[in-house]
Amino acid sequence: MTNLLTPEKLAPPGRRRERRAAELEARTRAVAAHLAGVSARPVSRVLQDLRTVRDGLLHDNAVARLEHDGPNVVAHERAPRWYVQLAKAFWNPFILVLAALAVVMYAQWLQAADTEPFDPKIPILGAMVLISGLLRFWQEYRSNSSAAALRALVTTTTAVQRRPGRTQPPATMEIPVADVVRGDVVRLAAGDLVPADLRLLSAKDLMVAQGALTGESLPVAKADTPARDHGGSADPVEADNLVLAGTSVTSGTATGVVVATGADTYFGSMAGSLAGERPETGFDAGVRKVSFLLIRFMLVMVPLVFAINGLTKGDWAEAVTFSVAVAVGLTPEMLPMVVTTNLARGAVAMARRKVVVKHLNAIQNLGAMDVLCTDKTGTLTEDRVVLHRCLDAYGRQDGDGDGSGEVLEYAYLNSHFQTGLRNPMDQAVVARMHEAEEVVVDARFTLVDEVPFDFARRRMSVVLRRNGLDGPADEHLMVTKGAVEEVLALCTHLADGGQRVPLTDALRRQVAGAAEDHNRQGMRVLAVATRTFPEGGDGVYGVADEAELTLRGFLGFLDPPKADAAEALRTLADSGIAVKVVTGDSEAVAARVCAEVGIEAGTVVTGPYLDLLDEPGLAELVRTTTVFAKVNPVQKARIVRALQKAGHTVGFLGDGINDAAALREADVGVSVDTAVDIAKESADIILLEKDLTVLGQGVLQGRRTFGNTIKYIKMTASSNFGNVFSVLAASAFIPFQPMLATQLLVQNLCYDISQLATPWDRMDEEYLRKPRAWDARGIGRFMLVLGPTSSVFDITTFLLMWHVFGADSEAHQALFQSGWFVEGLLTQTLVVHMLRTRRIPFVQSRATWPVLLMTALVMAFGIALPFSPLATALGMQALPLGYFPWLAGTLLAYCLLTQGVKTWYIRRFNTWL
Repeated sequence: MTNLLTPEKLAPPGRRRERRAAELEARTRAVAAHLAGVSARPVSRVLQDLRTVRDGLLHDNAVARLEHDGPNVVAHERAPRWYVQLAKAFWNPFILVLAALAVVMYAQWLQAADTEPFDPKIPILGAMVLISGLLRFWQEYRSNSSAAALRALVTTTTAVQRRPGRTQPPATMEIPVADVVRGDVVRLAAGDLVPADLRLLSAKDLMVAQGALTGESLPVAKADTPARDHGGSADPVEADNLVLAGTSVTSGTATGVVVATGADTYFGSMAGSLAGERPETGFDAGVRKVSFLLIRFMLVMVPLVFAINGLTKGDWAEAVTFSVAVAVGLTPEMLPMVVTTNLARGAVAMARRKVVVKHLNAIQNLGAMDVLCTDKTGTLTEDRVVLHRCLDAYGRQDGDGDGSGEVLEYAYLNSHFQTGLRNPMDQAVVARMHEAEEVVVDARFTLVDEVPFDFARRRMSVVLRRNGLDGPADEHLMVTKGAVEEVLALCTHLADGGQRVPLTDALRRQVAGAAEDHNRQGMRVLAVATRTFPEGGDGVYGVADEAELTLRGFLGFLDPPKADAAEALRTLADSGIAVKVVTGDSEAVAARVCAEVGIEAGTVVTGPYLDLLDEPGLAELVRTTTVFAKVNPVQKARIVRALQKAGHTVGFLGDGINDAAALREADVGVSVDTAVDIAKESADIILLEKDLTVLGQGVLQGRRTFGNTIKYIKMTASSNFGNVFSVLAASAFIPFQPMLATQLLVQNLCYDISQLATPWDRMDEEYLRKPRAWDARGIGRFMLVLGPTSSVFDITTFLLMWHVFGADSEAHQALFQSGWFVEGLLTQTLVVHMLRTRRIPFVQSRATWPVLLMTALVMAFGIALPFSPLATALGMQALPLGYFPWLAGTLLAYCLLTQGVKTWYIRRFNTWL
């Protein structure tokens, strides 16, 4: 298929992120084309081009190449050094605003240091900045250390064949993977990770797991054969004679010559997207918008307060002091600490569920996630091969309902008696037999000879002698198992109800169709056939004897879905999260797995089709498509970006090399501790168990964390705005300051202390049912509606103090200020319980004990302060007892009005927190 995707279609000029992705895709395609050329050339030409021989490089040549080419490592993201992490922990808009205010206040105090006492708000602000930054730094540093410890468990050596000198024989040695160079001859065995891109020189029964690159659940056979035609595909993973960096050997042995290392490997070409600055996530964008919203409010309100105070009071120096106090009052200065404490508590809670949080912000992104893109293997499935069906020659279930019958027995004989390394499908056949049946079979047969598997034949045979227990002891039984096409070509008969029936052309087409039907259902299908020989001769059999076979039936293998996958997906759906399957496996396998776990697959879209689409076409496709199959790493990243552009907060769950770019592009990348290094380094969250149930719990924890954060922002910002609005109104009509700058700062500090318990509060169940994202516009609307509500009772308190208690002149301003201080602090603190829930407070929803205790203590402190020894220093005085019935009535009326406004707000805007 002609690829019509161009860099211009993928990334119009001016879109830096998309253009970089287009450049990386072009590089990946160039590497793929080079490897396709290597696959097509004869081995002798490949060795000549690499200036090496089958015995390996001279040791001195290898050292020189390592110095020239550099180490065999891939550019990828590593955790920054501790001092870089420390600096980044403080690079937060809220923290920067607080730091700037602290500097302004300190400079202001320096000008009047001779006459004014040191402002306690300065070290308090400084402490908030330090605690927030250090807490964030410690949590992320510890999480990165945990991830590094997981990486340290990975083996980092490989076996290479090198020559000490030109006349000396080659020797096999273990060297670090980083020291492998082009031209090295590498020896592979079962369990080995492939250290670089290799062209095979020899192979025996080699099966390679390419799932890390392709997402395929079953291993594939590789051999040192000439390149086959794959329909024009230049995908190097499909080349039979190439094994690629990042894959692993599941069975067999091989020798290969290194054709590419480091960034020049197919894996390395994909990893370029993992270096450099990470894309902005939903959390980052939300924090930035909210920060600028609060700054805009400050830029409007502070100059107004300054101008009105200066013009009405004539004391411009005091107006500056009061304006700075208002700026601090408008700023939710505890926000960095509340956010960081929330995130840290979330990280600790998730750690108890075996989840490592590398980046704290990811917890909130997890709560905001409304689309989860996930690979299939190991997430929806168990990541293991099982024998799912045993079928007779016509494709019907063989034997009893559990699939036991002669097809399984013959398959077991083949798998059990072979002397080579068993591949995963052989292991699945053996695992299907009951232990007691194995003992009986072992007693009935003895191995005579075998015809080993080779890549060209794609089958293997064993020859057994019957021991006379259930048949003639003077005959040998050959059992052949392998690819359907190859085995069927050797069959002349088939077994039908105990009869041996000639395999006519019509029957051949029928049985081939039955096998193909199961292939289309996403199963790997193998054929089983037999032949009997009279005992005699030398007992040696070969490929020529694999003829005139009788087809016994078929075996269907698959990677079964996890038992809890369907339930976990229902839970995610109930939580408002759409799950999209993005896999490198085939359409048939992807569709079958989705059907079994309850995902409505619809039309399965493949990677080559994605390449034909421009950005608008892709945006429309990802909106309506649930399953993507045969997609490469670049296409996975494109899908994530397209979903993000549509306004979604996207999570990606993957564990392979082919997932790394998408993990990095996603708002929250989730991987597992068994993932390849590059995936773990690209992820924000690492699951110690690859389980969607654990992920669902993490989503709820993220929403709880976000809810408590947004709760604090909305409550504090609206309350602070209401206070400043009241100050603005009072400053215009009252001949003295309605509240001294020091009193305003102390009131704000007391309220902030009451909010330290917010991270320990609970969220209503209905809040946790759907994704939550930052909404700066909603916060601004909340401030404008709920803020002036408190101002109504501030103004009634002004009138009360002025007319009822006679605080109507500068001589009585201490009484006026004390009365407003107490009323303002109590309404501000009490309203926490009104605003923290959309339900009726104390009746339908009650705060946790830490919140109740902290708010009660602060309210008690506020009432006692005018009567305490601190009152004089703060310019306050004791309030008359007649004030408190008025205060109780004000608080009750305030609660009722706030509940009424809340009810109207929810009906009008259909939202609350």
